Amino acid sequence: MPTRSADATWTDNLSDGNGTMTLESGAYEGAYSFRSRFEDGAGSNPEELIAAAHAGCYSMALSNVLDEAGYDPEAVNTTADVTLRMVDEEPTITGIHLNTEATVPDIDDDTFQEHAEAAKEGCPVSKALTGTEITLDASLA
Repeated sequence: MPTRSADATWTDNLSDGNGTMTLESGAYEGAYSFRSRFEDGAGSNPEELIAAAHAGCYSMALSNVLDEAGYDPEAVNTTADVTLRMVDEEPTITGIHLNTEATVPDIDDDTFQEHAEAAKEGCPVSKALTGTEITLDASLA
């Protein structure tokens, strides 16, 4: 499996500076700043990219878990909310909440919930973020 990478450049001090994040694939390049990260300024931020990575990984993981169990998922849509808070005067990612809705024929909710939880535990991004509390709301469409 390949190694993936991204680049980030930051200029000036923290509060007045700004930067750019670029994915190796070229699929994304975006500006970020103190305001876009810690306030409501324009631009992206690292937490938003973590949220996108986690939502994408989880959707794929759930689809795979369902497929391996003999179900045929038609669609899996996941939103990841990454919470950044001050802890001991340091910005800290304190939690990630996954909210997923899936269209899966011929599955009951209890079985779906078991597979949804298994996907949360098995998702490579979830594994990488084990120091953060990850919660899940999963529903069938």
